[in-house]
Amino acid sequence: MPDENGLTQFAGASKYVLDDELAKIVNISMALEMPLLLKGEPGTGKTMLAHAIAEALSMRLTVLNVKSSMKLVEALYQYDTLTRLNDSRFGDSKRDVSNIEDYIKMGKIGQSFVSDERVVLLIDEIDKADTDFQDDMLDVLDQMEFDIIEIDKTVSAKNRPVIIITSNAKKDLSDPFLGRCNFHHIAFPDSDMMRKIIEVHFPEISKDLLDSAIKSFYHLRDIRGVEKKPATRELINWLRALRADPDFRVKDLTKGDVPYLGVLFKKSPDYMVAQNSVSRSRL
Repeated sequence: MPDENGLTQFAGASKYVLDDELAKIVNISMALEMPLLLKGEPGTGKTMLAHAIAEALSMRLTVLNVKSSMKLVEALYQYDTLTRLNDSRFGDSKRDVSNIEDYIKMGKIGQSFVSDERVVLLIDEIDKADTDFQDDMLDVLDQMEFDIIEIDKTVSAKNRPVIIITSNAKKDLSDPFLGRCNFHHIAFPDSDMMRKIIEVHFPEISKDLLDSAIKSFYHLRDIRGVEKKPATRELINWLRALRADPDFRVKDLTKGDVPYLGVLFKKSPDYMVAQNSVSRSRL
């Protein structure tokens, strides 16, 4: 909703619960028109925040999934030379092969620039890219324009997008990059916040099941030797599995039985470690 200055404010979405600090940094970033860099372990809701902003503010979401081998130009535009060559050779296209612009296709950043409406641009897992990609991308986002060299044309943004950038901290980002973004670290939810998240997804959940599931979940996350700890998404899916099983009883969970461990632990070594830990706790 708009504040007293007429600026649109983000306060969460139908399936996204956030704390006041995160809401404030999102709104400050939009007001200052600066990219918001989010760090945190997988499963803390970094990517989903962009979806929530788009939902809450009725904006279209454009997602750039960064790959390790990606070049910046791919995120800006692509020149389809192969199609133009085929059209030129076979002559069965309705397009004028001499018009190179007909063979230019916008990448994800380019799409957000040429959109008639302001969009949310999610640049997901920027830490996968090399330093040159990161810094050159920030140059483009600062200037809100880029050149298409094949047709000697400058593309300028019609509307400055709301820019959300995520990092799993697998690689350090450059100081110039960090200096040009607002930053927020999303910590893994504590049990109280997790309770609020679960109640949003399962409004009718019983208190006994909620209490027992959350207690078991955090106990499982604390098991030593697990490489990939279960995250919020796994907890939600685990609760769906428990609720769908007609033979499941909450009292079994309180006794230490943990069905459907495979919903929580997706790697075989982690699954075996968790299974052994659960078996020992029942002895």
